[in-house]
Amino acid sequence: MATIIELLPKEYGFVAIVLVIYCFLNFYMAAQVAIARKRYKVPYPTLYASESQNKDAKLFNCIQRGHQNSLETMAIFFMLMILGGLKHPSICGVLGVLYIIARYFYFKGYATGDPINRLKIGRLFFVALVGLMLCAISFGCTLLHRPCSS
Repeated sequence: MATIIELLPKEYGFVAIVLVIYCFLNFYMAAQVAIARKRYKVPYPTLYASESQNKDAKLFNCIQRGHQNSLETMAIFFMLMILGGLKHPSICGVLGVLYIIARYFYFKGYATGDPINRLKIGRLFFVALVGLMLCAISFGCTLLHRPCSS
């Protein structure tokens, strides 16, 4: 009986590596939020600073939102990478790298305190997600169109 590793395409390693790299990006963003909490005096468990109580609230909130938004889309990214990568591992690897680079710039742009800056390069994460969706759909269609096994 073949092991799961023997059944996966060799290039699926790119998918695994890209997913781990995204985890490092997430740790980086979380650390930036922790640093901002200390710098702008926003104690736990407060999720967002109040502008009436903290003159730096907008800046902290932008840093927090940059990380929070990345967490909100992380499950979608992971699922699309894992599924789409089963049929198109190299394409998903490249799209995953684009996604990670775009999410980094999305976060850095948001962290400036002007939310519009998140979209300069950061908007490319949408392109990567659409590409990953197409790869996952292609994988699903391949499964649906294969001959039935008895």
